[in-house]
Amino acid sequence: MSGPRSESAVARGTDSGSTSGPDFAGVFRAAGVTGWLHAADLDTGREVGHGSDEPVPTASVFKVPLMVELCRQADAGLLDPAARVTVRAADRVFGPTGVSAMLDDVTMSLRDLAYLMIAVSDNTAADVLSARVGLDAVNAMLSRFGLEGTRVRHTTAALFESMVEDTGHGWPYLDPVEIASLRVLDPRRANRSTPRETARLFGLIWRDEAASPGSCAWMRAVLNKQVWPHRLASGFPYDDVDVSGKTGTLPTLRNEAGVVEYPDGGRYAVAVFTRSSSPAVNQPRADAVIGTAARMAVDHLRR
Repeated sequence: MSGPRSESAVARGTDSGSTSGPDFAGVFRAAGVTGWLHAADLDTGREVGHGSDEPVPTASVFKVPLMVELCRQADAGLLDPAARVTVRAADRVFGPTGVSAMLDDVTMSLRDLAYLMIAVSDNTAADVLSARVGLDAVNAMLSRFGLEGTRVRHTTAALFESMVEDTGHGWPYLDPVEIASLRVLDPRRANRSTPRETARLFGLIWRDEAASPGSCAWMRAVLNKQVWPHRLASGFPYDDVDVSGKTGTLPTLRNEAGVVEYPDGGRYAVAVFTRSSSPAVNQPRADAVIGTAARMAVDHLRR
């Protein structure tokens, strides 16, 4: 892994040198965040980046490699994606969506839990699948794909427990001093990746290389059902441009990675990670700049 490149943008072709890219630093700065980005044309190999190899906390973007390993184990016959699981109310993990927000025991398939984990970022669904799949297996899969900078170290339950341990009360109401103490914001101790590796993982899914073609098609469909329109998708407000992705949010962190598909067949994997100096829970500018920066990157690649 090369060192951070957070103050320069690099665009590369598969057989050419590098040229100056868009002013990502200025766009992130105007939104009041520090940002890191990588985008790649999935068919030509051209790419553009800004801090592409910077280790960053993934927040809920970690649910994507978890989904990949679930599918690979299903392909290998190690589990049945239609197997039904009962999630007890007492076992729920903190979260405002999906099973996490329900009051009663719920029984559904592993496959439907994975849908909730991606489409609405259901934390309880993610932890049920983590227990079934195993985080060691997720990390072994990442190593097999050469994604050594991407690691899943803890479940969402462990994430929230560490925040309580670090602050005495946890999220969402944290002051700047408390935020500075959070282990979940330190990529050396948190679930982590780099923009380049996250974009590569999405490329594997879109090229049917992450799992079987059938499983990859299912993953693409689920990622396309994500309900949040305010980050990556906000940069592409067109009926004929398809945006699929997965968000991630923690105090001061706003992330999203996914694939943008154009009607002419162009396919672009984009991963954007941001960090704000503000502890505010609602940060519309930080959300919107993810779409703005992604659009700049895709426009550059399409030129």
